[in-house]
Amino acid sequence: MLITCPYCGPRDVIEFTYQGDGNRERPDPASQNFEAWNAYVYDRLNPAGDHNEIWQHSGGCRAHLRVVRNTLTHEILSVAFVRGAHTSTARRKAEDRS
Repeated sequence: MLITCPYCGPRDVIEFTYQGDGNRERPDPASQNFEAWNAYVYDRLNPAGDHNEIWQHSGGCRAHLRVVRNTLTHEILSVAFVRGAHTSTARRKAEDRS
């Protein structure tokens, strides 16, 4: 499976580390709702089809990426930086290398 890092280009999945479901919402850090924290830490969905995921390019630029992947075919539908501010910096660096 190839993941196209917006900064480094197409790379093999072995360079990336799966960080988890991109749809989960973290409870308020000050919350003492144990049920909400338990659900956040332990409950996982196993959807069939398109799924938002967080990956880190651990063997490359170390950026965190938001990947939309089809869990049935493993087709990568889109890849973007988790933080939008990082995108403009990466574009400038990519343009400088050209």
